[in-house]
Amino acid sequence: MEPMPVRPASTRTTNLAHFVTQARRRFPLGLALVRGERSWTWTQFAQRIDAMAATLVNRFGVRKGDRILVQSANCEQLFESMFACFRIGAVWVPANFRQTPEDVAYLARASGAIGMLCQTRFPDHARASRSAQPALRFVIGIAGEGVDIREPADDARAAADGFDADYDALVAEAIGQSVPLADVDRDDPCWFFFTSGTTGRPKAAILTHGQMAFVVTNHLCDLMPATTAATDASLVVAPLTHGAGIHQLAQVARGVTTVLMPTDRFDIDTAWQLVERWRITNCFTVPTILKMLVEHPSVDRYDHTSLRHVIYAGAPMLRADQKRALEKLGPVIVQYFGLGEVTGNITVLTPADHRLDDEAPDLRLGTCGVERVGMQVSIQDDEGRELPSGETGEICVTGPAVFAGYLPTPENPDANAKAFRDGWFRTGDLGHQDAEGYVYITGRSSDMYISGGSNVYPREIEEVLSMHPAVAEVAIVGAPDATWGEVGIAVCVLREGLPSNEEQARAAEAAIAGWLESRIARYKQPRRFVFWDAMPTSGYGKVTKKLVKEKLAERGEI
Repeated sequence: MEPMPVRPASTRTTNLAHFVTQARRRFPLGLALVRGERSWTWTQFAQRIDAMAATLVNRFGVRKGDRILVQSANCEQLFESMFACFRIGAVWVPANFRQTPEDVAYLARASGAIGMLCQTRFPDHARASRSAQPALRFVIGIAGEGVDIREPADDARAAADGFDADYDALVAEAIGQSVPLADVDRDDPCWFFFTSGTTGRPKAAILTHGQMAFVVTNHLCDLMPATTAATDASLVVAPLTHGAGIHQLAQVARGVTTVLMPTDRFDIDTAWQLVERWRITNCFTVPTILKMLVEHPSVDRYDHTSLRHVIYAGAPMLRADQKRALEKLGPVIVQYFGLGEVTGNITVLTPADHRLDDEAPDLRLGTCGVERVGMQVSIQDDEGRELPSGETGEICVTGPAVFAGYLPTPENPDANAKAFRDGWFRTGDLGHQDAEGYVYITGRSSDMYISGGSNVYPREIEEVLSMHPAVAEVAIVGAPDATWGEVGIAVCVLREGLPSNEEQARAAEAAIAGWLESRIARYKQPRRFVFWDAMPTSGYGKVTKKLVKEKLAERGEI
């Protein structure tokens, strides 16, 4: 038999900025982006991106592979900058805008950035980045609300603050100009996705054009099936620099309108107004924000029946919070589990898998769902051996959504060696998988504590405690103990507010501890309960154990 002809190997792939070109061709007058009372058609959106891409190349000499750091809250310029970088083959390096100047300066140096886009209200970040990264050749200012550095009176201040030019002025000058869409290979980097850095310095996960093309397809398949330009509109309530940016990339791929909040201040009433006004069908958020949205009185003042997919990720959502969301919004909530390194693509829990009835025979309490299409999960022990169904180990994953690795830095020389084993990415999350493939996250390996020689995973206890009618939020951390080695401290936010005195606090602690006794094994039960008015959250809206421990220490409670 004659051998079958084989096509020559090629790694050429689609440049992600081509999504904008496609949308412009198909929907030239359709709305691409809305912010406040301003809006841009796909033609206008594409022209602005083309103009900034041409400016970066022709005026500032940016070339394929160069890294561009971005320090900005959500705005139209931030969103455009993603595609401008992609178009020329540069690497988009977005920072969390809530980080300190020193934090962002580290990102400038670690990423090797040669240019920076920075909102003008962050002059200290611009100056610190220039100082830390001598190769930073230019800083383009993005005017904040009510600020325009094009005004003559502001020129001296802008120069003193380290801004070389104004973003919108550059775009206006270059409207009508364009540069060719850069040829890219599957493994060419497009985005340095910096981890939140809960332990040590943040690490840059290298996301590539080929990987992200799969991620976009996967998001549309698993999270928002049947999404179209004709039927959908998407509201942004989380930072575009992280998970929301990936979510909106999928919207652009389908020509869907993106609606930004009018300012970077998260106002719940405004969010629900926008849902009603623009007939929003999908949004990406985190459990903390979703909880705020459904518990706010304005959820009942505006029509939100257009919603079809309310996606939450970044942390598991407590059962009690899931139920409140289902009661208010109906069967539209979708959970996905996935770190930035896997761009959210590990598991999905669809609307059909969310149950309101605690007695439903198919209720799977605490699951984060099943493997995403094209992805594979393995629960492994410390030696890398796959464990049987039901046994707890480290959640490991492989598939096209896994990143290309961490950018090597002197601070993290062994990051890749620790993150990968035999082709599996090690998430650092502990959990198990049932016989039907549903994954259950027990917690981060760093969250586990050992009490009296037994491993205790706070997540399962928090899930039970969240069902107590008086508990609005809970986080459990391990603390040193002379007798048991470590014991659990349960930090609780009560629905009715803080106890007004020590006697009430003792009564609340006794009531909650007594309620928990019959529901969880004794060795897992927290030894102390403390009550706060609110949980500390990270810049991404997450409640992290690191922040909880820091606050306990500050208050002298640990």
